[in-house]
Amino acid sequence: MKSLLIVLLTALSMGAFAQSDFQTDVNNDIDYKYRVSLPLIILPQLVEKAWDDRIHTQHIEFHVRRNLDNKNIVGIKFATWRLFQPMGILWWDGLLDKIETESEFYPGHVRETGLGITYQRMLWKGLFTTIEVLPLFQTYLDEHKNKVGNGFKLYNSIHLGYHTSFGKKKRFFLEPQIHSQFWIDTKAPSDFKELDDKWKNYFLFEPNIYFGVKF
Repeated sequence: MKSLLIVLLTALSMGAFAQSDFQTDVNNDIDYKYRVSLPLIILPQLVEKAWDDRIHTQHIEFHVRRNLDNKNIVGIKFATWRLFQPMGILWWDGLLDKIETESEFYPGHVRETGLGITYQRMLWKGLFTTIEVLPLFQTYLDEHKNKVGNGFKLYNSIHLGYHTSFGKKKRFFLEPQIHSQFWIDTKAPSDFKELDDKWKNYFLFEPNIYFGVKF
């Protein structure tokens, strides 16, 4: 959760910086066809001390995309993360408080890994929307890291953000954005499912910022 707050503050500060120093027009003289990006939310955790900490998500994610034209961009997304409580606890449900009290923690963790597809549509100047569909294979682990089951999740997200290019040849870019996601789970062990069923199968208004390079 500290990582999420860092990302939000970074997005706000970079938005102001972009007004003067960044190129926001994605239609430029250099015709880059491909781009690779990752969410900056994953970077703080890579230097945190305990990857096996109870609330560490062990989140790794990257995107590879191709420009079809100046408006349409398609790609693939790889992601893996580890959940310590249900994803459907919303901000106004007391998300931060429940992490502090550990009241909704799973009896272990859920590891989710998948490869999905993305479609990004440039709307106006740097403004864009993105749709992502990510099938995830789940591994359920108890508190002693023993496997107790397998499952499957279809994870979908909708993003609204702003693309801002920078650098001498506009090769690098940032994409501050807000996204919402919804999902379908199957075959969870009963003690995990009992917690999941208490909460939503969606999460709204998550802030993020992506960094990428074009080539």
